Amino acid sequence: MERDDLTAKQLDYAVFLPALSGFYATYVGKQRFPNAETGDLYVDPARVPADFENGIEGLNWLNPDAAYFPYHWALYSAGHAELDTNKVSPKEDMIRNRDRSRSFVLGDSGGFQIGKGVWEGDWKNPTCPKAQKKRELVLAWMDAYMDYGMILDIPAWVCRSPEGRKASGITSYMEAVEGTYINNDYFMKHRTGACKFLNVLQGENHAEAEDWYQRMKKYCDPTKYERPFNGWAMGGQNMCDVHLVLKRLVALRFDGLLEEGLHDWMHFLGTSKLEWACLLTDIQRAIRKYHNPKFTISFDCASPFLASANGQIYVQTEIVDKEKWVYRMVPSVDDKKYAKDTRRFKDAVIQDKIFENFTESPVSQRCTIKDICIYAPGDLNKINKEGKTSWDSFSYAIQMGHNVWSHLTAVQQANREYDLNIRPAMLNSETADKKTPRNYGVNNFRDIVDMIFALDNREDALTLIEYYNKYWMGIIGTRGAIGKKTMNSSTTFNDLFASDDEIEEYHTDDSGLDEASLDNLENGLAE
Repeated sequence: MERDDLTAKQLDYAVFLPALSGFYATYVGKQRFPNAETGDLYVDPARVPADFENGIEGLNWLNPDAAYFPYHWALYSAGHAELDTNKVSPKEDMIRNRDRSRSFVLGDSGGFQIGKGVWEGDWKNPTCPKAQKKRELVLAWMDAYMDYGMILDIPAWVCRSPEGRKASGITSYMEAVEGTYINNDYFMKHRTGACKFLNVLQGENHAEAEDWYQRMKKYCDPTKYERPFNGWAMGGQNMCDVHLVLKRLVALRFDGLLEEGLHDWMHFLGTSKLEWACLLTDIQRAIRKYHNPKFTISFDCASPFLASANGQIYVQTEIVDKEKWVYRMVPSVDDKKYAKDTRRFKDAVIQDKIFENFTESPVSQRCTIKDICIYAPGDLNKINKEGKTSWDSFSYAIQMGHNVWSHLTAVQQANREYDLNIRPAMLNSETADKKTPRNYGVNNFRDIVDMIFALDNREDALTLIEYYNKYWMGIIGTRGAIGKKTMNSSTTFNDLFASDDEIEEYHTDDSGLDEASLDNLENGLAE
């Protein structure tokens, strides 16, 4: 069967990084380590689909020799990792023993775990043993396994997270800043140089974001540090408000903090809208054209994994000119009557009218429907009970692989269509025509961004950004954040971090996705 080389199809687009789930990585990693006593594999070969010619390793997109859909890039979070580099960790072998010359992984620092109260410690106190131990572990782990990593920031919202406030000792915005200073200083002093680090920008509104930038920009300044940090990660309001994004990039350019060879990477956390995949490509191309030819923008989300954890599967991508662009997901097939059905997965779901449409992936085309619906009536699961579901835990992993390919393909397809002047409603020139004066003669996003970065004067560029401020209001960011609605007031914690918003809001109306389902899978509760 054919393999789909998505690395070759990436071209010069902003880079989507699948936020690799530890549940998924476990299947790839542990399958490499037979039981020392019995020789048994983590998954019985009889359970692996017969057409998986490379076995479970074919699900490892970071392995270009074996993957059913090779793709060069991923993100992995320290928040879910085995941080002790002295311990053998088969479940993370997909990350630890990848070919570093043929793959790229960005490490998320785990600041979210501090904000949610998972990593306890007095983070504003540089001598707190718990916090210091975690700093040491995260830095050593990043240096050992990551190509780029984010510094261990303290998110600005932690003081409003009841569990985070209690566990971290952070009770105000300024204490979050002070805690981040401590972590930045530690990373700056003790990193080995094996991993390049991104300076994380936080702030819940324009005023906080500006204050955070002014305080933290020194860590990327080559006039202040012999080895400054190597780029930027956009968190908080910075990741979802294009008005603020453009202002920040102009500031970085004219502050000398977007320089070739020094600051070549910028990452946007938790960004999954297809429209943003295109506008980030526009920004990347403009900066490469006028300022830094090596500049790369990346963005991540966990949608493919969250979807599967909640029983959903990607079925098609909908890209229509002047309409909303989506990757469509629906509840997947789960029926014990299919446990002996040898029809190809797509044939069964279409013939039985389970899905109206289904775009096949290199994973799904290697599967029969019984490879997903593995349990027949009366079958006992791994805990010797007859469950309601026809799935075992590996059913989730297979569908995660399909979902990852689907999401990657949707992002690349969106960019290809956009380059052919197919426009989503959010970036359509008619939208701009309605919201802005026409004196400049150009009104679509790509042309406006090109004009901004063609200017060689800071004030002129900022003036042009403000000229189009009503246009930015129509460009909705991740989790629904929009321009000036958040310029002068803090959004609520739930608005920013409700775990189901990322997918539910614009992919399907009733998915009910949440990270707890994925956590349950990773804790071995899928059965």
